[in-house]
Amino acid sequence: MRNKLSLLAVAMAAIFPMAQSAHAQSNAELKQEIELLKKQLQVLMQKVDAASAAPAAQATIDPQDFNRIKIKAESTEDNFEASGLKGFKISGVVDPTYIYSRNQDRSGFIFLNNFDGRDGESPYAFDNGNFGQAMLDIQKETEGGNKWRLTLAPHKSASSAYNIGSIVHEASVSIPLIDATTRLIAGQMPDWSGYEYLPANQQPLITHNMLFDFTIPSFYSGAGMEITRGQWISKFLIGNMNQVARGPGDKDPSINYRVDYSKGEFSGFGFAGTHTFGANALNLFEVDGYFTRGDWTFQGQVGVGRWAGQGANQLNGPTDAQWWGVSGLAGYKLTPRLQAVARADFINNSKNGGGVFGYANGSATTATDPIAFDSRNGFGASQEDIGNYLLGNSTELTGANRYALSLGLNYLVNPTTTWKLELRYDGANKDVFENLRGDSNGLFRNNNILLGTAVVVSF
Repeated sequence: MRNKLSLLAVAMAAIFPMAQSAHAQSNAELKQEIELLKKQLQVLMQKVDAASAAPAAQATIDPQDFNRIKIKAESTEDNFEASGLKGFKISGVVDPTYIYSRNQDRSGFIFLNNFDGRDGESPYAFDNGNFGQAMLDIQKETEGGNKWRLTLAPHKSASSAYNIGSIVHEASVSIPLIDATTRLIAGQMPDWSGYEYLPANQQPLITHNMLFDFTIPSFYSGAGMEITRGQWISKFLIGNMNQVARGPGDKDPSINYRVDYSKGEFSGFGFAGTHTFGANALNLFEVDGYFTRGDWTFQGQVGVGRWAGQGANQLNGPTDAQWWGVSGLAGYKLTPRLQAVARADFINNSKNGGGVFGYANGSATTATDPIAFDSRNGFGASQEDIGNYLLGNSTELTGANRYALSLGLNYLVNPTTTWKLELRYDGANKDVFENLRGDSNGLFRNNNILLGTAVVVSF
């Protein structure tokens, strides 16, 4: 019996200093402390029961000491709730990135640069995309089930290219209606399309696939519903697409939706779409899926799009931009920490001189300059084809079809740090990439090579 009492004395002595130091710790440590106190209390209660069942001659635990421990544990938990920290979560990620782009004749770190041209960079491009970020994600769930989320990302948020100066990536609320599986959603949210995510810690490569970069929206703002029924999750939103506010005369809504089905732990599929109306109606639709088993990961996506009045060739009047594309990714764990990744993309963009949803016009589509092209990303017609078309040597102007192949490695340095390496080859069936290197400056070729490395740190 003396040994049992000694054990209890040691356990209680260990609990007191933990409870007294709780206020000096961080929120995460405080939460862990509460759970530890509960476990310690449970162990003591079990020992009390065992001691009560022992012969009457044996000594028992002092009730005052036991009650003191119980009160301290309950008080710590009450203070945690009263401070608003229950259901509160903060996370973040940074990924300083080094990129070499052959045709751009540049190499160096890309980190927190803009998409507005103020820092000497061009607008959003496959070699200047959503990497080199710093993101801070703040989430809170209240007792009634309301969910609140604010994600901040200077210069590289989903809205960076459209709401210059804004650091808001997401600002949304989710409110249960009938129950927790039927919710009202509202605010600004990143696009739902495809198998890739924008944050660097949620995808295996540095760059994104071409469908992500050039064929889907960036964000929505408005209100809608999220409905969960078994293995199905459906959500839709009516509001603005790539806009935080509408301009004069702009009254046509955007309809955005996403449906997901999780077949089980290892596989699932989904589809998403965006539709706008008016003179420049936009219709986007894509289907994507995944399969993960053992060391293998497979992901894929197929998408189509049509944008009224936005074809690259406007010489003889407005034409529509039309495209379809496919992207596939495969990953294999060489070791528990090291993964090899391969991704292949293709976009058919030959109609009306080319033109996709997310390309940057290298030439304004006006009455005096009616043929657009994007010489950095490789969309539109070649300069040779444009010249022949303007001279009347050809009756049709076709855009370039684009493809890309990426090979990469990612290594888990520790649970919150990943190192990435990527070699990417971009190609086209026409000379649509402008070469800015040395004596070749101003000439065009049908490919570009990119090499990148990044360190992704998250918490």
